[in-house]
Amino acid sequence: MFSYMKRGRDFYRTVLSLAIPIVLQNLITTSMGLLDTFMVGMLGETPLAAVTMANIPIFVEQLMIFGFQSGSSVLISQFYGKNDEDSINQVLGIAFYISGGLTLLFGCIMCFFPLEFMGLFGNDAVVVGTAAQYIRIVAFSIFFGGLSEVYIAAHRSMANPKLGLYILAVSVLSNTFFNWVFIFGKLGAPAMGVEGAALATLMARILQFLIALLHILLNKRFRLKPAQLLRPSRAMLRRYIHYATPVLFNETFWGLGTALYPTIMGHMAGSQAILAAYGISGNIEKLATSLVFAVGGTTAIIIGNEIGAGRRETVYDVGLALNTLAFLTGLIAGLTMIGLTFLFFRPVVYPFFHLSDQAADIAAMMSVVTFSFLSVRSFNTTNVVGVLRGGGDVRAASLIDLSSLWLVSIPLAALSGLVFQWGILAVCLCISLDNVIKFFFGVARLRSGVWIRDVTVS
Repeated sequence: MFSYMKRGRDFYRTVLSLAIPIVLQNLITTSMGLLDTFMVGMLGETPLAAVTMANIPIFVEQLMIFGFQSGSSVLISQFYGKNDEDSINQVLGIAFYISGGLTLLFGCIMCFFPLEFMGLFGNDAVVVGTAAQYIRIVAFSIFFGGLSEVYIAAHRSMANPKLGLYILAVSVLSNTFFNWVFIFGKLGAPAMGVEGAALATLMARILQFLIALLHILLNKRFRLKPAQLLRPSRAMLRRYIHYATPVLFNETFWGLGTALYPTIMGHMAGSQAILAAYGISGNIEKLATSLVFAVGGTTAIIIGNEIGAGRRETVYDVGLALNTLAFLTGLIAGLTMIGLTFLFFRPVVYPFFHLSDQAADIAAMMSVVTFSFLSVRSFNTTNVVGVLRGGGDVRAASLIDLSSLWLVSIPLAALSGLVFQWGILAVCLCISLDNVIKFFFGVARLRSGVWIRDVTVS
């Protein structure tokens, strides 16, 4: 029954060699958010709720960047399988142009209209005002982070995930140091509180960009070619739009959809405690899902390389094996994190954030609900982002990813939280329903086999 899992040591050695650096990279990125949350949480529940609110639009922007990365990776991984460096340069150039332009636009909106912008995400005047102070400073960090992360993702698609690990490790260490200096006023700097956290993030992202730029100048493994990078062909632009636009659309609207969840929470009774709890549980959740997303990212690389190298006959079984591996990984991680919620996070970690008893109870409940569905979520992530998208079936992947979110989970969460006022537990269960529905549609598409496509052929 599980004969497709018998793929030999070389296959699983390849999976580990790609997945481990991505896991570490994800953990580093997640640790940055957790350390931010911890340090801001030491200032009190209101600043914590404000930064959680401010990170809603930033999260959407980051998912847009992930959309550029993923859309580019669909093409780059297959071109890499064919050793076509000129085409890889053209794809990367297009991604730089689009991601740079859009992040610059959003940065201007957040910098010059912070109060009006943050007013869209909550109705607590104190929380909104504090969030506006944060977002005004942090606004352009996504521009520098976005450009560097597009470059990192390109190397990841070319089986070089260690680059992101090294660059982001420096970024998170610098962000932590700058947080300590500017939040609490160390080494002669003024104690800036929430604004200090924003300044630290901006400085860390600029440093991240400069390191990536230095790597571009010194790297010999893959050379950027200005002629192709700065002047990609119209044919490549059309191909990029054809395959990357659905991915960008997917990530943007998935980000907008998931951003509506804390927005709904921000308009519920007791929103300050709920948002503070969401900020804590959300960052702990990301620690567990670092492994989940690493399996998905590894799958996209392997699937793309297999198709690009012309090994179409093995692709289905490879996808099935990696989906099964993802499900088992999510199951073990979910059960482990539920145990840690009651044995460690609730009694030991939560008190460091100065949460009220109500907020701590909500955070624990959120974690239990989330981790109960982690195995299904892990399968869905690997299947949609790794197998279907990596195989070139970007439109079906987007439809599966967005339909249950926008047609089921968001309407039910809004009704239960704002109209019927059933409480935060009901909202969390409605959110998790998305993964259950997505699972069945994803399995049907996987079994059809029609997702195996060579995107390098016009």
